[in-house]
Amino acid sequence: MEAVSPFELVRVNQSGTFMAACIEGEGRILADGTWKSIRAGEASMLPPFVTNALKCVEGRRWVYVWVRYRESRESRPMLSSLTPVSGPFDGAPLRAAVEGLHAECVSSHPSATILHHWSELVHRYVMKFGGAHRGDDRLWKLWQRVESELARPWTLDALAGIACMSAEHLRRLCRRELGRSPMRHLTYLRLQRARHLLSATDDKIEVIAREVGFESLPSFSNTFHRWIGRRPSEFRG
Repeated sequence: MEAVSPFELVRVNQSGTFMAACIEGEGRILADGTWKSIRAGEASMLPPFVTNALKCVEGRRWVYVWVRYRESRESRPMLSSLTPVSGPFDGAPLRAAVEGLHAECVSSHPSATILHHWSELVHRYVMKFGGAHRGDDRLWKLWQRVESELARPWTLDALAGIACMSAEHLRRLCRRELGRSPMRHLTYLRLQRARHLLSATDDKIEVIAREVGFESLPSFSNTFHRWIGRRPSEFRG
């Protein structure tokens, strides 16, 4: 994809996990309820069924490669607790794989076998960025623990204590590995769980809010709307 201002794309209900890797220039991606820059040598990976928005920076050409999945609301998304919202990534190999897949698709006699291998290669490059991101084992163990106790009133100091590091070191590590602060990542995990529960259960919204760690329904609804793009009742409907 090559684009310049005033190009802007908004999908209010992204059908699956979305990844974009910047090849040249700079663009903006809506993530965690705020606009984030994505520059050459960086990638961003966003969850399904949220508002997905991209736009160009005025005066700058943006070249990026993107992959979009189709997922079911009833199944857990392919993102894990350690999937970075943004981070360093060489998009050139992914671009080559996408171009190879496209070339086979438009050929006069496309081969199902070759299409499968190109698709698998594209997927492996995506997972290289998002699925197999382990980094520091202390971080991996921390978020595994947190995911099992989302209702707990976590604080930055409590998270740092479990990770056996200072709060400042945890903050720097999370920003480097995940592209967000520890407390914003906690909110991300809570909303991912809430999104799944809204889709897969008939539990009342206030019950889901408490289960994922929100003390009040208004706080849950406002945060959900800011990050996901819709209120919980609208998401379920």
